[in-house]
Amino acid sequence: MSEITDFDALREAMAENSEQPEGPARNTRAEELLTAAEKLNIPLAVIEALGHQLKVYNYSSEKGKMFVPFARLLRMWDERPEDFDEYETHSLHWVFKWVSAGMLDQPHIPLASIEKWLGEMEHRYRLAGHSERAVRGAEHSVAAHVGDVARAERAYAAWLAADRDSMADCHACELHGQGWWQAERGRDAEALELWRPVLEGEYACAHEPHTALASSLVPLLRLGRLDEARACHLRGFRLVRAMESMRGAYADHVEFCALTGNEARGLELLAERPAYFTDDGQPRSKLDFMSVVALLMDRLTVLGLGDRQVPGPAGREWTARELAAHARGEALALAARFDERNGTAHVSERARARMARQPLVERLPLGVRSVRPAPPPAAAAPAVPVTGQPDLPALLAEARRLSDRLRPNAVEAWAAAAVAAEGVELDPRDRAEMADHEAMALGAEGTDLFERAAGLYAEAGDPGEALAARARGAYVRALAGDVDGAAVSVTGLYDEVLALYAADGTGIRQTASVVMSRARILTRRAHGGEGDGAVLAEAEEAVREVLALVDGRTGEDVRLAARVAEAQAMLGELAGLAGDLETAAELLARGAAAFVAAGLPWFAVEYEARLASLAHHLGDVAEAERALRAALEHGGPHLEAPGRAQLHLQLAEVVGGRGEAVEAAQHALEAAHWADEAGESATLGAWARQQLGGFLLRQGRWAEAAEVLESALPDLTAETHGDGAVVQTQWWLGDCLSELGEHRAAAERRLQAAEIARHWPEQHDHATLAHLAGESLGQAGLAAEADQAYARAGDLWRALGNTHGLIRSLRARAWLALRAEDGLGEARGLMAEAVRECEAAREAAPDEESGQQLVAELGHTHGQFGDLLARSAVEDAEGASIRGLFEEALAQVVQAVEVFASLGDSALHSRTGAELAAGRLEADLDRPDEAAARARAVLAAYDGQGVAVTDGGGGEAEAVRARRAEAEQLLRLLAERPV
Repeated sequence: MSEITDFDALREAMAENSEQPEGPARNTRAEELLTAAEKLNIPLAVIEALGHQLKVYNYSSEKGKMFVPFARLLRMWDERPEDFDEYETHSLHWVFKWVSAGMLDQPHIPLASIEKWLGEMEHRYRLAGHSERAVRGAEHSVAAHVGDVARAERAYAAWLAADRDSMADCHACELHGQGWWQAERGRDAEALELWRPVLEGEYACAHEPHTALASSLVPLLRLGRLDEARACHLRGFRLVRAMESMRGAYADHVEFCALTGNEARGLELLAERPAYFTDDGQPRSKLDFMSVVALLMDRLTVLGLGDRQVPGPAGREWTARELAAHARGEALALAARFDERNGTAHVSERARARMARQPLVERLPLGVRSVRPAPPPAAAAPAVPVTGQPDLPALLAEARRLSDRLRPNAVEAWAAAAVAAEGVELDPRDRAEMADHEAMALGAEGTDLFERAAGLYAEAGDPGEALAARARGAYVRALAGDVDGAAVSVTGLYDEVLALYAADGTGIRQTASVVMSRARILTRRAHGGEGDGAVLAEAEEAVREVLALVDGRTGEDVRLAARVAEAQAMLGELAGLAGDLETAAELLARGAAAFVAAGLPWFAVEYEARLASLAHHLGDVAEAERALRAALEHGGPHLEAPGRAQLHLQLAEVVGGRGEAVEAAQHALEAAHWADEAGESATLGAWARQQLGGFLLRQGRWAEAAEVLESALPDLTAETHGDGAVVQTQWWLGDCLSELGEHRAAAERRLQAAEIARHWPEQHDHATLAHLAGESLGQAGLAAEADQAYARAGDLWRALGNTHGLIRSLRARAWLALRAEDGLGEARGLMAEAVRECEAAREAAPDEESGQQLVAELGHTHGQFGDLLARSAVEDAEGASIRGLFEEALAQVVQAVEVFASLGDSALHSRTGAELAAGRLEADLDRPDEAAARARAVLAAYDGQGVAVTDGGGGEAEAVRARRAEAEQLLRLLAERPV
């Protein structure tokens, strides 16, 4: 680190330190710079160094240190105010507000001292001629802090009534403070209306909208505005994450997680900031932080996770239960110190109320990966001796009712009855149905139980149901992979049941069950038959037998109605296997509708999902969307998490495909949530987050999109998701970061994506990403790296035959070269190369349209060449040198005018823009008549069509107005010049 030997070097070092991240390292450097300033023996140098030190302390976790440099500054002012320049005089009065707020944050500073300081501030502001607005705002803060509501309301009214002047906080900070008070008084809607201009970006500063976004979270939740709360959390946390001084706002985001079922994300936030548990520089923000830590740990304990290890103060391991007690103790001890100082109980009451808050939403999906911590498995209830429980008959009756109506929870009802029946002597029929439904619950492992159930049905005198149970067992064998064995087994059962039915030995329900099991098995064999016509025909015949047996004879029997619906859907499956996709779609739709008509909508979901895929394949996007919406509606609460995630993800794709990015984002959000619930965060969840990020990007919600995409990236792999998905995610993320002004990070993402795309056969994406990386690197101030990226892109554009891309990369490199010392020669050469490439491509253009596009590109290149030459002129150069550059620039711009003129009306705005640029250069070259002629030519260019164009509205009318205004301004400037 170089030694500070003069005032300019000191100022440069302070400016450099101001750009460093908040924290102890920056504070230490400010202390070193003050020591260096004292050695210069220049009073203003010491004043500026003290101001710098005060500022970095204020924006750090060591706020308590700012009182010493401020006291010294104030003493210097009182002794020699003439040592302060205008800026430092303003700054001294400005930081009075910081100091008064800082005193409130330190419980060891007596309230009487704070009140005395408030009076001192009012006195000095009056002497300096400032409004009392800032003073009344400070008084309001004191009154609100101690809980004096009446005084706070009076000060609030006086604050708003006083005139705004140079000492008033910026609009963003004032609106945040005003909204905070409204929320504090329970007026959430009023608070959010005050914050609206800040949340929407109309007003901003170093710490806004950061704090307004954080403060808005609980009011938004209380008002049920959940989508806005989610967005404010994602946007706001991104802003405060790296800012050490914003522990209070950070605490608001942890609280939000605790109140919305996002406890796991809350733990992640705590893990990111371990120093927040112990930093003592600002006790009030530590009180806020420890209060919400206690709240979050209590939530985990309520969820049965009190013994889970959690992030906490360094030096030991913590469980949630232990950290809850520690954090509560710390918070209440701090609150007691404030209350002792203030002479009230207000701070402790607020802290207790905050720690006692209950969730406002059971679970608010955020889109970022954060799986809800699962409670430990409940201990098994001790067995209760059963001696003929009185409720067993009722349990059996309910289970039989549910199974007769094919309700989704029938299996569970039979399981409950089985538990209640332990030790009870039951008749064979009851035991048969229990075994039958237990087998259904076991799936592929239930074969033996189906056999047991069949024996019990036979014992109960129901041979038809015994055959049906064995047929169900055969189908389970098919599901397990033994399709041929299952087909042989079910054929015998099929023959037996038909014979039994013909002899009136069983009913239609049992017969239909066996016939359907055979149809299912043969259909399954058709799925593996690779289009074998005979296998398909046999399966179709089996399905039609179900319809022949049952259709028209269902009556009120739900089971038989379900057989008809399923058979129609199975015919659709078989039609699809045969390649008749239109018929398949029609039959699947018919089957799903039949399930719904029978009062069994949950059975329609599987077929509606298949129909959606089929319709999408056929290009019938509307039918695909209808089927997906129906599947979600019909599945209702019975849909399991993986299926729900899949349906929402498919619907997001369909809806997004027709441009509805807002609704598509909602479905992608739901998909991500349900994928997490299903334990598929790294697979299906990553897909959903990737899509959600893209849909948020399309809405211009850059910060939210960036948070979601960054959350998706660690789980996206080329092996699982394909390298195209990884590249697209990096690309989107680079776009978001670029829009957010994080240019270095944007460049990193774009270069990472380009490196993957480098290995693809088609190189257009590689070229585009390299070009975008060049843009980001240039905006990040990394000129050499940007030039390399543009050169790489240029080589790729040349290889691809994309002249437009090549020319733009050359122009970008020229502008970068101009930044370097003595870089004009290289810049001029690159622009000249761009002109040559464009002219050569124009000559070889394959068609008129391509040629016209290249002519326009040539015009823009000449225009940029002229602009570059004009900008290269430096003020301290000799007059002849500057004039030569302006002449050369004018020649290029005139060529641009001529090129655009050759394109006629299609390039009118480009031509007039070049005309005005030429006019400005001619004015600089002391040729007022030529300059005025060009300005008048621009006005004349719009005379014939001006009204029509202006009435057209939109961008066209705005372009006309802008050109006219520029031309008229040039004429005014020329007229005002001395002769």
